Formats: sequence, structure tokens, C-alpha cells
Amino acid sequence: MATSHPIPSFPSMAMLFSFFVLLLLLENVAGETRHYTFNIDYHNVTRLCHTRTILTVNRQFPGPRLVAREGDRVIVKVVNHISNNVSIHWHGIRQLTTGWADGPSYVTQCPIQTNQSYIYNFTITGQRGTLLWHAHISWLRATIYGPIIILPKRNESYPFVKPHKEVTILFGEWFNTDPEAIISQALQTGAAPNVSDAYTINSLPGPLYNCSSKDTYKLKVKPGKTYLLRLINAALNDELFFSIANHTVTVVEGDAIYTKPFETDKLLITPGQTTNVLLKTKPEFPNASFLMAARPYFTGQGTIDNSTTVGILEYEHPKHHKSSKNLTLLQPTLPPINATAFVANFTGKFRSLANAKFPANVPKTVDKKFFFTVGLGTSPCPQNTTCQGPNNSSKFAASVNNMSFALPSVAILQAYYFGQNGVYTTDFPTQPLIPFNYTGTPPNNTNVMNGTRTVVLPFNTSVELVMQDTSILGAESHPLHLHGYNFFVVGQGFGNFDPNKDPAKFNLVDPMERNTAGVPAGGWLAIRFFADNPGVWFMHCHLDVHTSWGLKMAWIVLDGPQPNQKLQPPPSDLPQC
Repeated sequence: MATSHPIPSFPSMAMLFSFFVLLLLLENVAGETRHYTFNIDYHNVTRLCHTRTILTVNRQFPGPRLVAREGDRVIVKVVNHISNNVSIHWHGIRQLTTGWADGPSYVTQCPIQTNQSYIYNFTITGQRGTLLWHAHISWLRATIYGPIIILPKRNESYPFVKPHKEVTILFGEWFNTDPEAIISQALQTGAAPNVSDAYTINSLPGPLYNCSSKDTYKLKVKPGKTYLLRLINAALNDELFFSIANHTVTVVEGDAIYTKPFETDKLLITPGQTTNVLLKTKPEFPNASFLMAARPYFTGQGTIDNSTTVGILEYEHPKHHKSSKNLTLLQPTLPPINATAFVANFTGKFRSLANAKFPANVPKTVDKKFFFTVGLGTSPCPQNTTCQGPNNSSKFAASVNNMSFALPSVAILQAYYFGQNGVYTTDFPTQPLIPFNYTGTPPNNTNVMNGTRTVVLPFNTSVELVMQDTSILGAESHPLHLHGYNFFVVGQGFGNFDPNKDPAKFNLVDPMERNTAGVPAGGWLAIRFFADNPGVWFMHCHLDVHTSWGLKMAWIVLDGPQPNQKLQPPPSDLPQC
């Protein structure tokens, strides 16, 4: 016999409606869960008339976009189908209490081995804007990289004019030979590694390179519109200048932090950094096309890929226009390769919004002060061998406070969490062991020490860290990236840091908040942050050649008293070494 269902009465309809509203509100607060699968695979790609088997995610180069909203949970299953070990780093994602999902191999996890998988599970808290993801082992990020786009929460808008369209532009480097072979040979011989054969815009080198006129990125725009360009430097070893001929842009964000807007016709973006800019197109069809160009910034002594990648900004031509074939192609002017003054001036323009909605919570007082020298050095040749490093008698090395960091064979976070001894020590020097004139004549002995030393910080310690470049083997800019944190850039300058005079000039009102910042060539950078994220956090130069040489270290931040201030237990599928 059929049972009849009573029709809901109005009160229960109202209750249902309230329930749905509550669900919507909760979803707005909690965010959605977004699932991705990243298959690490081989993929044949031809650039500069060279066909090479490269490593990619989902056979895409650059890799797929990871899109989420602020507050969303992101679950990425990474499956390794290649013979190399691999791990993925979600560069700039805070990873609050989820250090197991951060990704640097042998720091927060063992790498994912062939035919194995690992699920990265994290929530995007208090962040919105552009970041990037990339492989974090050896030099695999040469081709394994892609954008992270974090949209504001639903019903929230940008603190700038809504763009007509959003465009992601990734700068990269192309090597005609396998980058793994390049760094492997360099570490063996002690020489500097071979440089890239081209720079790329969205993996395309552009017409200034041999055999590349078809491999050119084209951005088509309409007159009188505003475009949001999400610029990402995913290059392996080079800081890049960028400019669009006859156009200025307005910088509105850096490293997924909104900035006080400022106009510029030239930008510098270091590897690991992102910069969002608004491009306002010309009001009428301009009867021209415009080159968008990127080329390196470099002050060191070694060789460099001193070439230029270009894309083309093309305006849609009106119906009555016959053809856009014979348009003038205008070129931008970029700063000279070693334009340190331009770089200091440009990076100094970045300021946090520092308003009620987007405050700059910079530590006003400091619990712990650190002074780190960063730069190059040497390692002696093994006995009875010759090396191709400095003076043909040593190997190139790099260090922080003369400590060249050695990655262990198991992950430091695992060793810390499970109390394994002998993997790392906690005696990383907080000051240089032997002070010298850092930006003057280098000392006679440039050999570095090796070890896996860390610094331990109690939860919520307020930290001030001054990083000082050294002139050993040439003064050079070092883009330093701190995992698990944003930090405030409170000061920078040239020469040696003066602890008596320089702190008086620190900006504690609206300093820029970043996850990657350049220590100036022949100068210093001062940053502050609260150690409010428990776990093990890698800090390294984002020029991969310097990381390979040992310009890296790790911070261990202890648990806090509250449940949400403790490192979560490791996931069951955490890779084994």
C-alpha cells in the first residue's frame, strides 16, 4: 500500500530555508574542498629546434593552474610516473600546522618514489592573490611548475578596480640539455653549472632566439580596458627585469599580499616572487604592436644567460581596419644587467596596505635577533683530484654564516616529530663565527663548513633577522625564501649593516610582507616575523645553483599551548626514504 508523505507546513519550510542559509554562510566561512590530481610524467617538447623529454605535471608545460578561494581546503594527489624521486612545494602557502604538506624533499618529507603517490592536504588561511607551485628536489623545478591563483572569499572584491580580464604570465628558463645532468656534473667537477639556453614566457622563448619565431607568447587585448597580469618568476637561476613597450603598469600585489598601488614601466621579479599588476590599455587602436620583454639582473662574476625573451602585446583591430599585418613593433627599454640602483629603488616602493581590513602586523619589539651572512665560498677538492672551481683548486660552495647546509637522508620534520637522533643538530650559528669586512676585501680562507644545523624557536617568538651579502667570489643579490611564513621587509641598504645606526630607519608602519625577498648585492636586508607556525621550515636562496651549493638552513618552531598551535600528526601516506 502506498504511503502518503505529508506536505511540509510553512514553519518547517521556513526552517528548511534558514537551514540552507546557514549552510551557505558556513560554506562562506569554511570554504570548499578542491581536489586535484597531479601526474608527474615524461613529455616531449621542442624549443629552439631541440626536442627534449622533459618532466611535467599532467603533460602540461607550464603545469596546470591550481585555483582556489581564500579559506578553501586543497587536496592534491601527486602520482610519480618517472624514474626520479619528486616532491611538490606550494610556494608561499602558509601551511599553518600542516608542515607535512610543504614539500621540500628531506626537510618536511621524503620524496615520492617511482610509482608511488602522496596526498598534499592543506587549507588556505588568510591569503589571496598569486603564488606558484614547483618541484622541490634537485633542479626538477626547471619544468615542473605552475601557478596558484587564490581568489578572494565569495562576495569579497579586490581593493582595486575590477579587471576586464585576468592573465597569468610565467617566466621560466629553457635548457637544451637535461638540467639534472648539468647540476650533477657541476657538483662533481666543482665548476659553475652551464647556464640556460633561453628564457621563456609561458614556456615560449620568443622571436629573438634562433628557430623560435613561432614559439612566441601573444597577449591579445582590447583598447580602453584594464587587465590584471599575474606575473610569476619560475626561472631556475635568474632574477628578471620585465617591461612592456610604451605601457606603464600599476603594481597592486606582491607574493599574494596587496600593496599600496604604484606605477612603473619596468619591474624586477626574482625567482619565487609573484607580482600582480594592472595594465590599462590605450583608449584607441594604437596602430602598433608592443614587445613584452624579460632579461636577467645579475651582478656576480660568473657566466650568465644574457639573452632576452619577448612576447607580443597585440590590440584587437577595429572592423574598419583592413589588416594588422604591417603594424610597427615597438620595443621596451630594460635596465642594464647590473642595475643595482634601479633594483634598490624599485623594491623600496613596495608597501603593505596596512589598513583596518589588511593590517601589517609587524613585530614592534623583538625577542630574538639574528645576523646571517649569505654568499658564496669554496670547498677543498677531494685528495689527489683537481677541481674546476675557483683557482682550479677548489669547488664552488655557498653558505649562511659560513655553514653550508647538507640535506640529510631522512626528512628533518620526521626526525623532529619522532625524536630521531643524529639527523640534525640545533646549534646553527646565530652570528658569523668569524666577523670580517663583509662587503670589502674577502678573507684569505673562503672555505665553508658543512653540517645539518638548525635554529630552534619557541612558539610565537618575535624574530628580527638581518641578512648580509658578502663579497666572497663577487657580491651578488640573493633572493631568500622562507617556507611556512610571510615576513616583513623592515629595512635594506648597501654596504655593511650598522646595528647602531640602521635600525633607526626601519619601517615599522607599512613594510611589505613577502615570502621571498632579495638580499641586495653588496648590501643587507632586515626582516621581522612572528614564529607562529609550528614545524620545520626551510630557508634558502631561490637561485637553485646557490641552493645546490648549500645556501640554505632550517628553523624548527616548537608547538604552542593551544590545540590549533600544534603541528598536526603526519598523514598515513607520508613517503618513506
